[in-house]
Amino acid sequence: MSILSDLWRDVAALFFPPRCAVCGEALAEGERTVCTLCRATAPLTGYWREADNPVFRKCWGLAPVQRASAFLFFVHGSPWRRLIHGFKYYGAWRSARDMGAWYGGCLRESGLYDDVDAVVPLPLHPLKRCRRGYNQAEYLAEGIAAQLGAEVVRGCVYRRRNTPSQALRPRRERAGNVEGAFAVRRPEHLAGRHVLVVDDVMTTGSTLLSCVEAIAEAVPGCRVSVAALAVSRRELERE
Repeated sequence: MSILSDLWRDVAALFFPPRCAVCGEALAEGERTVCTLCRATAPLTGYWREADNPVFRKCWGLAPVQRASAFLFFVHGSPWRRLIHGFKYYGAWRSARDMGAWYGGCLRESGLYDDVDAVVPLPLHPLKRCRRGYNQAEYLAEGIAAQLGAEVVRGCVYRRRNTPSQALRPRRERAGNVEGAFAVRRPEHLAGRHVLVVDDVMTTGSTLLSCVEAIAEAVPGCRVSVAALAVSRRELERE
């Protein structure tokens, strides 16, 4: 059976070669999700190397965050937007897991996230998850957790309100839109741990920080950090 599967994969690759999720060019042997050129020119933030960085400062005074970082700058018109929209809206969930593994390797190498022992994907409301069929943050979390040697904890944090999309709301309304949107069940699963909350794109940070607040209130003594795959450069430049 495995021989037939390998043969089918080879035939499929011959007629439908896998393509880079960023530039669309065919991937060379050994390349996965993103080609070597796109990896070399990726708009990386480097924030995972710095305890004090613009993403962390964005959280000051808003939620009790231990560490905060983002991997890529999200810029409208960038080809990297294609990759993110691919796993966010078009079912390319494997890309999310591969990007999580890349990001997780960088988090591990920085040494700042060594004591993270639980990774929590930002939850979707059940109705939204049902429509989409999956939660892309879970695949990002899987990739990151595998590199950090941490556990992916699902189900402890959940959305109790099906909030409208943040992308469709004015910036000034976003915090209120997600206020009280998250809750924690079975807090004992997070007690005493360093929890890393993972999401795909951070704009104002309202959604991630609302989730952090819910965990901090329900599980006193739990340390919480955040990691977004991408962050809006424009939002970081706002005062």
